[in-house]
Amino acid sequence: MTSPLTTPADPSSAVRWTPRLWGTLLVLCAAMFLDALDVSMVGVALPSIGADLGLSTSTLQWIVSGYILGYGGLLLLGGRAADLLGRRQVFLVALGVFAVASLLGGLVDSGPLLIASRFIKGLSAAFTAPAGLSIITTTFAEGPLRNRALSIYTTCGATGYSMGLVFSGLLTEASWRYTMLLPAPVALIALVVGLRLLPRSEREQSTGGYDIPGAVLGTASMLLLVFTVVQAPEAGWGSARTLLSFVAVIALLAAFVAVERRSPSPLIRLGVLRSGPQVRAQLGALTFLGSYMGFQFLVTFYMQQLLGWSALHTALAFLPAGALVALSATKVGTVIDRFGTPRLIVAGFALMVVGYLLFLRIDLDPVYAAVILPTMLLVGAAFALTFPSLNVQATNGVDEHEQGMVSGLLNTSVQVGGALFLAVVTAVLTANAPEEGASPQAVLDSYLPALTVVTGIAVLGLLISLTGLRVRRRQESVVVAKSTSLEETERVVVHD
Repeated sequence: MTSPLTTPADPSSAVRWTPRLWGTLLVLCAAMFLDALDVSMVGVALPSIGADLGLSTSTLQWIVSGYILGYGGLLLLGGRAADLLGRRQVFLVALGVFAVASLLGGLVDSGPLLIASRFIKGLSAAFTAPAGLSIITTTFAEGPLRNRALSIYTTCGATGYSMGLVFSGLLTEASWRYTMLLPAPVALIALVVGLRLLPRSEREQSTGGYDIPGAVLGTASMLLLVFTVVQAPEAGWGSARTLLSFVAVIALLAAFVAVERRSPSPLIRLGVLRSGPQVRAQLGALTFLGSYMGFQFLVTFYMQQLLGWSALHTALAFLPAGALVALSATKVGTVIDRFGTPRLIVAGFALMVVGYLLFLRIDLDPVYAAVILPTMLLVGAAFALTFPSLNVQATNGVDEHEQGMVSGLLNTSVQVGGALFLAVVTAVLTANAPEEGASPQAVLDSYLPALTVVTGIAVLGLLISLTGLRVRRRQESVVVAKSTSLEETERVVVHD
């Protein structure tokens, strides 16, 4: 692979980034920004879309779920395709599809066509996300350079998610169609710039051919899993349809594992999951984003339904978290270099748990600066520390030809975690919902069990991440012991 970066002999030494290198990173950040922006923007626009197109609530859900289905279901395939077909090629083609689908989404006049355009956008994002992440990890040398690049890249995603809420609140005032159209010109600009700047990569030489059975089984299992989780709150978690769907998912995953173990060129090399840091990164992404998606869902309903805030007012309430993440973008890499990913992941989860616990103090007349703002700042700090660290931990120590695969796996954990735990939180909220016409206090009380579940998910992530600290201390003690033994041996030799 050709790269605009010349790696120094000492990877820890400072390297001045060239304008071309900055341009490459900005193109990749633009795609990540758009992916996150698109997820958050559509939520605020749903009531206007339903009124304009005459869609029911159940149909409106699929405008969100269609994107998640395409995104989460095809990420494994997207990651491996980047390795096999070339990261640059896959990224640019998928970015072009994303732009066209955005344009169509803003012009259609029927619900099914809008849902179809959302599914296509999710599908294209399933290819741009792992391809973009693997371009970074193969362009920037592992260590301080990559850590800095990944911190900027991942915080762009978090910033895009926060800014999407604000943009949607502003644009929906004019027309919901602008929320669909906004990503199109940005994606086209990124595509044109990317054609000139993105480094070319060699395709992996797959002597065993392409893993077609693995691709079919992996994609089918992820699509069915996301579909089942999204539909479970409506169909019922204990319904025959939901249970049979989960049984089918387990059967497909078992068949997928069996195929991958025998395939000479697997979609996922199962050996990567023998790495403790890798498993902790995947589970961390699953619980971290899952808890936040549930939290944001509950807070949005709390602010708009109980407090009577507008969509824009609600979006601005989340803004401090996004602003904190954006301001930290260029600094987190240095912090990762100094303290390591395990410590920062633990610190981030701890901040998130404290933030959620503080939010349990909400009432019907909260003082924003005293009740809501502290939680937003703690959640923003948690994102700034944890999300870049998870990406660094997942991609460190992985061979270049498997970066796309690992990137697809990490993004799959993010999407499946978001869909799974959001569905769980929704089910808890629905189960505790008061009767129609209940008092505002009764409605507020019904939110508390769901907020407790969100906090519990974050605590689970914290406990998983703490195991990484124990491993780190054990490794450090072994190194110290070996060093001490070596010094004693050297003293004996000198004495003799």
